[in-house]
Amino acid sequence: MRIKQKPEDFSVKESYRFDEVASGRYRVYLMDKQKLSTFDAANRLREAFGLKPGSISYCGLKDKQGRTEQLIAVDGADVDMQEPDLRLKYLGRSDKALSAANITSNRFAVTVRMLTQESVGPLNVAAAEINRLGVVNYFDSQRFGSLKHGQGFIAKDLLRGDFEAALHNYMARPSELDRSEDAKVKAFWRDNWGKWDARVPFEGSRKYHRILKSLREHPGDWVRAFLQIEADYRAMLLFTYQSYLWNEGVRRYLQVLLPRESLFPMKYQAGTLLFHRDADPETLNTLRSSTFPLVAPDTRLEDPKVKQAMDWVMGREKIASFEDLRVREAPRMLYFKHEERPTVVVPHKLVIGRVQNDDLNRGYLKVNIAFTLPPGAYATLVIKRLFHFEYEEESAQKIREGWYTPPPEGEEDGPAPRGPRRSSAGGETRAPRAASRGAAPTRRDAAEDTRAPRAPSRVSTLAATPTAPAARRSPASEPTGNRRAQPREAAAPPPPAPTPPAGFRERQRMKKTAKEQARQEQAAKRPESRKKK
Repeated sequence: MRIKQKPEDFSVKESYRFDEVASGRYRVYLMDKQKLSTFDAANRLREAFGLKPGSISYCGLKDKQGRTEQLIAVDGADVDMQEPDLRLKYLGRSDKALSAANITSNRFAVTVRMLTQESVGPLNVAAAEINRLGVVNYFDSQRFGSLKHGQGFIAKDLLRGDFEAALHNYMARPSELDRSEDAKVKAFWRDNWGKWDARVPFEGSRKYHRILKSLREHPGDWVRAFLQIEADYRAMLLFTYQSYLWNEGVRRYLQVLLPRESLFPMKYQAGTLLFHRDADPETLNTLRSSTFPLVAPDTRLEDPKVKQAMDWVMGREKIASFEDLRVREAPRMLYFKHEERPTVVVPHKLVIGRVQNDDLNRGYLKVNIAFTLPPGAYATLVIKRLFHFEYEEESAQKIREGWYTPPPEGEEDGPAPRGPRRSSAGGETRAPRAASRGAAPTRRDAAEDTRAPRAPSRVSTLAATPTAPAARRSPASEPTGNRRAQPREAAAPPPPAPTPPAGFRERQRMKKTAKEQARQEQAAKRPESRKKK
C-alpha cells in the first residue's frame, strides 16, 4: 500500500473559529498550500513581505506531503500570495494571535494506492474495529524526522547543557537522504565548523544568518547562538522529545492494562507502537475517557498505573525525576510544558469509498477514505490501523532507492511515497505484485511468502469491488542472462543466489521484452478473421 503519491491523495481541511474584530491588529487568512510544510509556507511569506520572526501565527502544523487548508494570522501587515503551491484568502481581522484553541477539527480525505484484493478484503472488519475501539492517539513518524535524518533528539543535548552539540546537530549534520540545498549548507558547516567567517557557496544559508552573526560577535557563546533559532522551531525541538516520552509511556500503559494477546505491534520512525485489537468493556471505557500527560517539571501523577508506566520510561531514559526536564541555561526560552492528551481518539464520519483500479500503478487497486479527527491527532495512524495487516514503515533503504522523497532535515512532515519509478515512456521499471491469486509469483513475492499469512479475503459490503486486472507475467520473473534453453541437469540445481537490483539498461530491456510478449499474447487472442494475412 502507498499513500501520498501525489498531493491530491492527502487532503486536509481545518475547521476553525476566531473572534472577528474590525479594528484588530491581526489579519486572518485561509492558507491553501501543497508540498509545503507550515514552517516553509510561513518562512516564504515572511521573506516575501519583510515580516519579523514570530509575526505569523497558526493553529497547528499541517503535513507537507499533501494539500492542506489552514488558518494563519499576520501581525500588523496586509499580505497576498496567489502562487500554484501557496494561496491566501482574506477572512477578516482579530485582536488575538492564533493558537490551538482556534481549531475545532480536521477533515481528511486520503487515497490509498497499490492495493490488492487481499488488501481490501479485511478492510470492513478493520473499520468496524476502529469504530468500536478507537485508535491510540500516538504521535506518528512525521514528528520524528530528526531521527530519520540522523540528528537525534536535540532536546537531549539541551537537557545535558551541551549547547554546542545541539547547535552542531541542528546546522552541521547533513542527512544522506536529503538532496536539498539545505543539506549542502549543513555539509559545508560540518567541514568548516568554527570558521564562522567562511563564505557558504550554496543557496539556502539564509536561515542560519542570525546564528552565524552571533557566533562571529560572541565566539564560544553557544547558548546565545542557539537562541537565534526561530522560537517556534526551538519549541518544536523540545516537543519532539516530549512526544517520544508520551508514546513510550502510553505503550507501557497499554501493557499494564491489557494482556499481551490483545495487543499487536507496528513499527514507526522512533521504534514500535502497540495497538489494541480487543478490550473488555471496563478497560475500553477507561482508555476512551482517559488522558495521558505530556510530562514537564511540574507534572504530578495521581493514577498509579500511569505513574507505573512513566516511571518505567523515565528509568529507561535515565531521567531521575520530572524536575530534570529543565533546560537550566535558558529556563524562560526553552522549557517543557505540561499538557494532557487523550489516550484514544475515535474518527468521526469514517467513510470508505468504492474500490477502483489504480490509475497510477497498473495492476493494483485504490480506495478513497475520509474521516474527521480532533486537533493534534494523526490521520496517518488511522490509515495504518485500517491496513495494519500489511502496512510496513518505509526504511532508509527504500528512500535511497527512490521509492520515497523525504522532507529536508528537521521537518516534522513525513516522506511522500512516489510508488514505482517510471521511464519517460510511462512504463513501470519495477514490476507490480500479481493482483490475481492464480498468477505465478515474482521473485519478490516468493521472498515475501515467508512472512506471516494475510487475513482471509472478504467480500466488501461497503461498496462494489471491481476485479483487479489480470496480472501480466512479470519481467522480473524471467531470467536476465542468455534466454536460450539450457540442458537439463540430472540433479536439482542449487537455489539461485540473490539477484542484485537491475541497472537502467537492464530494466529498459526487461520492459521491452514484456511489451513484446504482451503484443504476442494479444495477437494470439484475435479471431482468425482479424489476423493480418
